[in-house]
Amino acid sequence: MVYERSGGDLERAELKIHFPAAFWGHDLSRFSFTCFISCFSEGNPPQWHLVNGKCSGNKQSPVNIVTKNVVYEKSLKPLTFEGYDVKGSGQWLLENNGHTVKVTLNTSPKIGGGGLPRKFKAVEFHLHWGVPEKPQNIPGSEHSIDGEKYPMELHVVHIREDASDVTDAKKNPGGLAVLAFFVKVGSEIFSYPPQISASSLAEGLFIILNTKVSHSCQDLGKYYRYEGSLTTPDCYEGVIWTIFEKPVELSLRQLSRFAVLHFEKNSSSAMTENFRPAQPLNGRAVLWSGASIALPAAKLLLLPLALTCTLSSLSH
Repeated sequence: MVYERSGGDLERAELKIHFPAAFWGHDLSRFSFTCFISCFSEGNPPQWHLVNGKCSGNKQSPVNIVTKNVVYEKSLKPLTFEGYDVKGSGQWLLENNGHTVKVTLNTSPKIGGGGLPRKFKAVEFHLHWGVPEKPQNIPGSEHSIDGEKYPMELHVVHIREDASDVTDAKKNPGGLAVLAFFVKVGSEIFSYPPQISASSLAEGLFIILNTKVSHSCQDLGKYYRYEGSLTTPDCYEGVIWTIFEKPVELSLRQLSRFAVLHFEKNSSSAMTENFRPAQPLNGRAVLWSGASIALPAAKLLLLPLALTCTLSSLSH
């Protein structure tokens, strides 16, 4: 991928991006990842236990949250966010890994409180979506509320603070904590980051974006909590899930940009419906914070950066 610009700052009108054929998953044979194209083809998620027995466990994700059955838990206070308001270098590694758009963070914002047993540090985020346009218009969120799904779901993956990486974190129960944000069709709250700089690596498979975007999130006090798993193989059980009630808004045009992705080389299969169906609760309780607290207007950069950077890379 090559970025071209004329003059000083990179302006939208001057932005030209050239994507090599390999960029969006057209040549991923040299890169290893656990979940291949077959993961989300019709009928395959129920067969994941043949790949990894953990996928047939009793604490699998995602789940359908039935609001009349949730349990109010007074200890679920608003989460604390550390480093989410620090721009840092803003350089993130974005990869089409063959089943989603995954962004690896080079900084480690942390979360705590909110009934979590310890602090957790963010390591990556990724998205799940369906078919955003008619006639199909298939919602793609993994979790659902009373059977209703949203067009998209954003997952911010955290590992326990004392773990070196995801593999290390998985050695202990409760090693991972995932923040889940629903994405609904709404207004186009942004078009492009005000400033972008980029460099090309590994034949365009990776991009590095430096953005300056801020976002005020004032109501993160209402959320659901349960114990579950990763939603793709190896389906590791030991994930503390936090699903926020308040969705993020993107326009239909922005959601549709994800339809340009493909699963693998020389494939006409668009990367859509990359979500796992709801799994049985098997007696697990879904807790509810019940809070309706207007949090102090903190600038949580990670969420808008996640969507802005990803959409920017898909826009050209």
